Amino acid sequence: MDQFHLFISFFILLASYLITSNLRRKSSNLPPTIFPCLPIIGHLYLIKPPLYRTLAKLSAKHGPIMSLMLGFRRVVVVSSPAAVEECFTKNDIVFANRPKMLFGKIIGVNYTSLAWSPYGDNWRNLRRIASTEILSLNRLNEFHDIRVDETRLMIKNLLAISSSLVTIKLAFYELTLNVMMRMISGKRYFGGDNPELVEEGKRFREMLDETFLLAGASNVNDYLPILSWLGVRGLEKKLIKLQEKRDVFFQGLIEQLRKSKGTEDGNKRKTMIELLLSLQESDPKYYTDAMIRSFVLVLLAAGSDTSAGTMEWVMSLLLNHPEVLKKAQTEIDEVVGHNRLVDESDIPNLPYLRCIINETFRVKPAGPLLVPHEASSDCVVGGYNIPRGTMLLVNQWAIHHDPNVWDEPEEFKPERFEGLEGTRDGFKLLPFGSGRRSCPGEGLAIRVVGMTLGSLIQCFDWERTSEEMVDMTEGPGLTMPKAIPLVAKCKPRVEMMKVMSGL
Repeated sequence: MDQFHLFISFFILLASYLITSNLRRKSSNLPPTIFPCLPIIGHLYLIKPPLYRTLAKLSAKHGPIMSLMLGFRRVVVVSSPAAVEECFTKNDIVFANRPKMLFGKIIGVNYTSLAWSPYGDNWRNLRRIASTEILSLNRLNEFHDIRVDETRLMIKNLLAISSSLVTIKLAFYELTLNVMMRMISGKRYFGGDNPELVEEGKRFREMLDETFLLAGASNVNDYLPILSWLGVRGLEKKLIKLQEKRDVFFQGLIEQLRKSKGTEDGNKRKTMIELLLSLQESDPKYYTDAMIRSFVLVLLAAGSDTSAGTMEWVMSLLLNHPEVLKKAQTEIDEVVGHNRLVDESDIPNLPYLRCIINETFRVKPAGPLLVPHEASSDCVVGGYNIPRGTMLLVNQWAIHHDPNVWDEPEEFKPERFEGLEGTRDGFKLLPFGSGRRSCPGEGLAIRVVGMTLGSLIQCFDWERTSEEMVDMTEGPGLTMPKAIPLVAKCKPRVEMMKVMSGL
């Protein structure tokens, strides 16, 4: 009988808690939520991977502005262009903050990195350096020859193995890493024959692969701190160990470039690390080695895996839609011809190629969920009150696949972007985010992706390895990689052999 009474008491308490929470939410005019919200865990019981698809299903049922309690964190999920516009225009400063999460604490060097720093003087200075010193138009033009060189070396390598099957992701990954590392430190790790650089490059890639793997891992401790108090810290230990390896590796690069500083040619172009070291001379307290390591690691992470992954999705979609591939090839033949290779300056004159890239951004976004934001003060979105401290998740994937926003959203139709200038379509398509925390590397990414894909389409005929369609299943990870890496057949185009033989 005592057990029965205990059960009844527990049931009454639970019901009272749920009813009271629901009434409090309605009186506070918070966004719609999901019933029930359980004590302690909140709505964590609903969360299943992949998160962007789970949240899209919930938003389709409960509305484009939806409130969840994930453990102790209040989260608002936004899944409509109108709501996103309100967040990143009227409330842009309010949502310019980042939530304090484990990844930002360890990999973001105690929330001081460009990606994880709170909105304030430090972030503004880091953003200024990225936009004006590192990724400005002039700086990108200075490094143009590196991108051309790496693209031509990739074509040369593909020409040598064109009778074999090609693992597309590997080719793209090595190209983007070579481009970024040559810009950052002057080193080229992949495709060379220096055994020391090959070994160093192997360690470098293993470290980066681990970074993206752990970045995509969910950390329940971010939502239930009690687990940390109880000693559940598996991911935290892995991240600390990874960060130690990253620090050792990049400190080595800094020391090498610092030692060579006295012997450098005054007319030689400065790498990103060398530029930051020159700034260190005038302000050593701010431009510490730790700050330089953090800064270049953010640039490297943002500029490598995302671009390589997007290009792999583009090629996968083209192989499943050979008529689109042929149309792009015809456009390049007419605009560029057969006597030279595609250059970055040609991209504005290749509108159909840009349509293909934009449609891939839509169908397979490298950031299906934008990096989380946090409200620094109370605000209003869509008529609902958003309390200070609320985490904002923008579900870009849900917007891109919403039939109320796009005609036949599951179909690959590059023509839908004809006439669009750039990569943004209002607030329906935001591959690089929006507002103050948008990605400063957009210009670099478009140059690398555009010239690389244009060159491959121009120089080779591409086919699937069998009659079966390329599997388009998404794998786990922060940047939504393909579950099954793309393998394809390529054959040099006869009309381009003269140009390719001269590489």
